[in-house]
Amino acid sequence: MEKPGSDGHILLGRSFSPMPAGEPDAQPRFGDAWLDLRLANRHGLVTGATGTGKTVTLQVLAEGFSRAGVPVFAPDIKGDLSGIAARGEARDFLVARAAAIGIAYAPETFPVEFWDLFGTAGHPIRATVSEMGPLLIARLLGLNDTQEGVLNIAFRVADEEGMLLLDLKDLRALMTFVGDNAASLGRVYGNVAPATVGAIQRQLLVLENQGADAFFGEPALKIADLMRVDAAGRGVVNLLAADRLMGAPRLYACFLLWLLSELFEELPEVGDLDKPKLVFFFDEAHLLFDAAPKVLLEKVEQVVRLIRSKGVGVYFVTQNPLDVPDKVLSQLGNRVQHALRAFTPRDQKAVKAAAETFRPNPEIDTAAAITELGKGEALVSVLEGNGTPTMVARTLIAPPRARVGPIAPELRAAAIARSPLRAAYGTLVDRHSAFEMLRDRAAPQRDGRVADGAAAGRPAPGSEPRRGGTSVPKAGGRSSGPATPAPPDSRPPARPSTRMSTSEAAVRQMARSAASEVGRQLGRAILRGLLGGLRR
Repeated sequence: MEKPGSDGHILLGRSFSPMPAGEPDAQPRFGDAWLDLRLANRHGLVTGATGTGKTVTLQVLAEGFSRAGVPVFAPDIKGDLSGIAARGEARDFLVARAAAIGIAYAPETFPVEFWDLFGTAGHPIRATVSEMGPLLIARLLGLNDTQEGVLNIAFRVADEEGMLLLDLKDLRALMTFVGDNAASLGRVYGNVAPATVGAIQRQLLVLENQGADAFFGEPALKIADLMRVDAAGRGVVNLLAADRLMGAPRLYACFLLWLLSELFEELPEVGDLDKPKLVFFFDEAHLLFDAAPKVLLEKVEQVVRLIRSKGVGVYFVTQNPLDVPDKVLSQLGNRVQHALRAFTPRDQKAVKAAAETFRPNPEIDTAAAITELGKGEALVSVLEGNGTPTMVARTLIAPPRARVGPIAPELRAAAIARSPLRAAYGTLVDRHSAFEMLRDRAAPQRDGRVADGAAAGRPAPGSEPRRGGTSVPKAGGRSSGPATPAPPDSRPPARPSTRMSTSEAAVRQMARSAASEVGRQLGRAILRGLLGGLRR
């Protein structure tokens, strides 16, 4: 079943509206739910409880955008979306779903690039510390206002000193420099407490232990590499391996927000196009908003509101519509609501909130329908015409055309190996940056201290004298080389040993104890005599 001009639309599924109960002879009205590509950059929301079909809906959307020549970026939380890279199979339930919608099932495959922040399940994605900026770094580290202020001072110092901040070792070296010069920097920028610098350093260590050091560095991701089409004109689906990222939710949320910010800053203003230049899916969106400070929420709202004019559509995928702040929710025009379960008061509130966000349909009790939807069904409302939402409709979601479920690891590895992006991102580059600059700056100072110590006839700092006239370096210190031995006749005469034997020490201890006991008894006798004289 094709819609006139359907090349500018994505088929979401078959919709139907049951007639009111007062008309027993009436039949349900059926139609098709289409997403208009001209309005796809007005963003969207896919919600629903676990197991209701959100991932399949995400795959249907990703395939539709790719088929229309729109590149896609989507996190792959469980690996299920990797099946887009393999040709679909005509399984019975897929064929039956297609027949119920009124279309013939036709298996397809789509161009896919695999990415991984940790560089194991895809091309490494890297960003520099400078690109991330102090606001997102502070969010990533969980810093308070005071600590964030010191981090901003550190970034200002790096700018004024011309130091590149590329990876975590650059940032650690910079914080050490700030701590060592806290007094002088405090007179210029405000108080810099060493304890605050130490707290930031500890958070950097935690971040490094979570594997974030693999994310910071070069070559940094080029936005253009996420916006490619293949030889057949299909948009490349960029899948981010996010299974390990779920163990570091702060890193996951900040990375995706950074990527949105980079898209906003780099892409030119294009207004409304016939189709988006890129569609960005944000799965498990609640991780972005949980305990987020106000300044971060304002940043998200700003990016979502303004990035539409850059030709980018953003689609949030989460379990509960209450996970998304109202100011962001108001920007999401295309909505797919899978089933919610109203077991708790919060669930009931979520059902009511979800129902109220749809344009009412007099033929549907929206709140009741949300709790009655089966797997693969959803309430759908999309933008049409001049940007007004359609009335909510109960919809049977179309089946994906590529494979449903993950692909084998060897197929993923083969796709990564033959990718044209492998050469660009496969090798880490470590340029001369803040770490090396501060290390080189400290080297002459260390050498100067060594030279001054030798000229004064003293051992070098970090060393201690050793018998025989040489200098032995302590841990982390440097040897100053062999020292000039003193003349034999200038050495002081040997002193007799004053060390006692074990028996002598024991006798002395016993004598001290006996004397102490005698003194105590004598004192008590004198005190008793004095008290007796007073009583008489």
